[in-house]
Amino acid sequence: MDSHKILSLLGLALRGNHLAVGEEPVEAAARAKDARLLLLASDAADNTRRRTVHFSEAGQCLWLRLPFTKAELGRAVGRTSAALVAVTDIGLANAVANRLAQLDEDQYGEAAERLALKAKRAAERQSELRAHEKNVRTGKYRPKPRRTPEDSSPQVEKSPPDRRPRNQNRSRPRRGSPTRSPHPYAHSRPVKKGKGSFRKRED
Repeated sequence: MDSHKILSLLGLALRGNHLAVGEEPVEAAARAKDARLLLLASDAADNTRRRTVHFSEAGQCLWLRLPFTKAELGRAVGRTSAALVAVTDIGLANAVANRLAQLDEDQYGEAAERLALKAKRAAERQSELRAHEKNVRTGKYRPKPRRTPEDSSPQVEKSPPDRRPRNQNRSRPRRGSPTRSPHPYAHSRPVKKGKGSFRKRED
């Protein structure tokens, strides 16, 4: 039966570490944007259903009510009972939604179409990533060096710096400054012998 296939898919997801079981693990997966599909047991309480809706809004993922009880869902995932699980792989989530749509097209058909579209987009992104890594590895694609604004501007040849000493630049005297002769005392009168600037010491 298809119902047994759905439970076996959940067991396969658990063995592959793609299934979160319980409210706290499901909440953590949803807030980390890792959850792809939330599955609620048919006999789960109303408080659990409200928390499931909140988790799906926080994680931006779909949630569905399963046609299985907590005991049936728990046996599929190795527990005595389980009210809420989250599938974290988009391929497995799409497979579970397709199995549920085969059971009840009216209830699960729209969710199966949305998950199929998400799975298709995820497969396209993975194929593009693998092709890009292959091109980089084989050398077909090499990123171009980023050009800076200095590279785009025309380069102007710079003249070499003036290496003359600073004293040659000031060969001419400044305007308004007195000219200095080579001998500072050339035009001064001779001082008489015995005359000095010191005052005689008074007795």
